[in-house]
Formats: sequence, structure tokens, C-alpha cells
Amino acid sequence: MKPFGWIIYNGNLPGNKFRDFAEMLQEAAYRACLETSLIPNNASLCLMDQYELGILDIPEQKLPDFVIFTDKDIYLAKQLELLGIRVFNGAEAIAISDDKIATYQMLAAHGLAIPKTIIAPKEFNTGGSVPPHYLYGVAETLHFPLVIKEAFGSFGEQVYLIHNEEQLHSKTAALRGKPFLFQAYVANSHGRDIRLQVVGDQVPAAMKRTSKTDFRANVTTGGTTQPYEPTEEEIALAIAGTKAIGADFAGVDILFGDDDRPIICEINSNAHIRSMLVCTGINCADSIIEYINSALERTS
Repeated sequence: MKPFGWIIYNGNLPGNKFRDFAEMLQEAAYRACLETSLIPNNASLCLMDQYELGILDIPEQKLPDFVIFTDKDIYLAKQLELLGIRVFNGAEAIAISDDKIATYQMLAAHGLAIPKTIIAPKEFNTGGSVPPHYLYGVAETLHFPLVIKEAFGSFGEQVYLIHNEEQLHSKTAALRGKPFLFQAYVANSHGRDIRLQVVGDQVPAAMKRTSKTDFRANVTTGGTTQPYEPTEEEIALAIAGTKAIGADFAGVDILFGDDDRPIICEINSNAHIRSMLVCTGINCADSIIEYINSALERTS
């Protein structure tokens, strides 16, 4: 008997972009003869007390054998795992991917190439700010221009290019109370990067993103895409980064360092694959479902 799965997407976000990823996966599952249902993350109640840990008001009237997560609802993913359900990607991988600071810490711990990074000290929105001596140390270590990134953000948003000391003080004051980091600016990759879709030990598709108007190459900030044939070094780095955060599949953004050596910029545990399909003609949903099917067969 074939396993039955949920494909969970965010039911609170506007537009159809987030459901689209889930629908692509469901269509691929159908082609692979896997039964799945689309479930918004707000469809059921996560209940816990000293007597019970469960999910109430289940739309399907039964819990699934596996779950594919296209959202960042870490607590729901964890609840499902605690109920013994295999979740792709798991709660810990989602949590690390969602937090850029945690991502860079894990990548650095595995000795993988990332831009030189400094974590902003933990603050609370009580009137204080990053002390001048700390910012002086940041500027002396990273040099201008440098990049500030909020720990939480998507689509290239919450990422700022800082050109001088005045902007450094101004932006850190504006981010008071939020977790963020300082990072070396990779000048050789200005307005260009590559996105590799990793699934297990494979990279089924990749694209190059280019922007003529912004240092970020994200499509949502004006970037354009073209199919890209990654090098063996780029493929190995993307796969190693995905494994470092414990993800089954991910979209890995890579910058071009000195001599075009690859540097990991970001890892997205729920990277949308529609733009990859439009750019390359490759539907990565099929690779994801094939990977999940194989994983389920190994554990059955």
C-alpha cells in the first residue's frame, strides 16, 4: 500500500505564489503514483498538554505517513515530527535556513565558503544601540562597502549595502531590537549570483541571476535569469551546504568570489521552483518527489 502524504503550505499569505509550489509537488506526486493532499498550515489545531500531544480537526480525518513542508511554520513541523511523522524538510533544517545567523554558523562549523561575517550583539528595543567601539571593529574588519542582513527575510529583502560610517550607524540604529549581521561585500559578484536546486546528492537544475540596477540579483529586486551549467566545485559546495543544515532539498544561492570561486550566500529550505522551471524547463518537483519516494521505500 502506497504511503499517503500532506503537502503543507502557508494559508495566511496573500497571492498564489506559495500554494503554487505545493501544487507543483502534488502534480509530481500524482505522476509518481503517490497520494497527497494540500493542507494549509492553519487548517488544524496543534494541541498539547500533560496528557496529549496531537493535531485536532484534521481535514483528512487521519494523519499522513509523511509530510512535505513548503512553509516556515517550524512549530507545526516539529509537532508532526513528535507524532512520529517523517517531514521533508525537517523542523531543524527549516529553523536553521530561516535564520541567516544560524545558517552561517552551521556552514562555518563545516568549513564551507561564506563571506566573512560578524554577528550583531543581541539587543532589546529599549533605547540602546550597537556601541561605537563595536561598529569601529566591524568597519576595520570588513571595510566599506559592507553588507548588513537581518537574520530573517526573504527574496533579497532586509539586505542593505552600507557605504560609509554614517550609514553604518544609521542602519544599525534602525534595526534596534532585531537580530542581524554584518558581512563582507563580495564585489566580484555585484548584481550576479547563481541558484542551484539541490535534492539529496543531486543538482537537477541551476540558473544564473543578473541585475543591472541592484547589487542583489534576486528576481524580485529586478534580476533576470538564464540557464546555467554549474561547475563541479559549485555543485559540491551547494550539496555540502544543504547537508550542513540538515535539509533534504534546498535552493542554494552562490556568489562569485575572487577568481569566481564559489561562496555560499544563502540556503532556502523552501525555495520556490517555478522560476527555475520557467528559466530552465526543468521541473525540480519531480526530483524532489523521486527523492522522497526513495527515502520512504528505504524506511518501509
